[in-house]
Amino acid sequence: MLAVLAAFVLNNYLTYWQDLPGVAPIFGGAANGTESAVWSWGQLAIYAAFVLIAIAYVGRSGSTTLRDDSKRISDINAYLIRAVFFAVLIVGLVDAVISFLRVEELLPAVVGAELANDLGKSQLRGAYVHMPLIALSFVIAFFSRTLGFTWLALLVVAAELIIVIGRFVFSYEQAFLADLVRFWYAALFLFASAYTLVEEGHVRVDVFYAAFSRRTKGRVNMIGTLLLGMTLCWTILLIGMGGKQNIINSPILSYETTQAGFGLYVKYLMAGFLGVFAVSMLIQFVSYFLDAVADVRGEPGGRDHDVHTVQ
Repeated sequence: MLAVLAAFVLNNYLTYWQDLPGVAPIFGGAANGTESAVWSWGQLAIYAAFVLIAIAYVGRSGSTTLRDDSKRISDINAYLIRAVFFAVLIVGLVDAVISFLRVEELLPAVVGAELANDLGKSQLRGAYVHMPLIALSFVIAFFSRTLGFTWLALLVVAAELIIVIGRFVFSYEQAFLADLVRFWYAALFLFASAYTLVEEGHVRVDVFYAAFSRRTKGRVNMIGTLLLGMTLCWTILLIGMGGKQNIINSPILSYETTQAGFGLYVKYLMAGFLGVFAVSMLIQFVSYFLDAVADVRGEPGGRDHDVHTVQ
């Protein structure tokens, strides 16, 4: 599952950002960009290569327990979520400063008239401001060990407070402030979902589950993860990233912005939040699945599944 996910994301980048044909022509579909059978077969080979890597890993890690693999996968996912949290924090603050300077006509004095004009173009701001900041966030996340959910929630409250004080005390209100709140709140809601799954924070509406044995609970979690959790994630990925005009790919490829004029230029990133949600949840569901199989096999350890059950 993880190998196919990695190959899917890589092929999505190659097909729609690098204008390669994709694997669709092999199965009778239309090519995206360069019509080349060699490239199509090469992209299909990526799936085969990643699956072989997964098989090789499993073959060489026979002494590793399912719970150890589950924790390792969960730790990788935690790094990914840390990185995107730092990204929305840094990008949100920097973009808000740029938007403030633009709306107050101070930006030309800071960066010059030509660059100020360029920063009003979403393609330039996205490619040359946002993307480097996102790359920096992945570096910061490598050295940081905190997910920062509480801090982001505090920043959402602080941004709302600034809006209220500005509107009712100083009669000052700008679109970028409301955009900042939506940007951070959407990230908080979508990116914290995988962490909530780790902490058993999702509420179970239960009639029978609490009375099950650990092995029966493991079977329920295993089947539910496969049929409901992973299916939902792949539905989001395939519908959102299955084509150039799909709801995740299209805004990102065009660096789509709102029509607010001097708002934040992050609407395209918010479309990408859906992709990050699906990817992070799918990774976590794989970890959850391995833990459930360990419960079925009666391996020691495991988590308490009864903490957040509503009967």
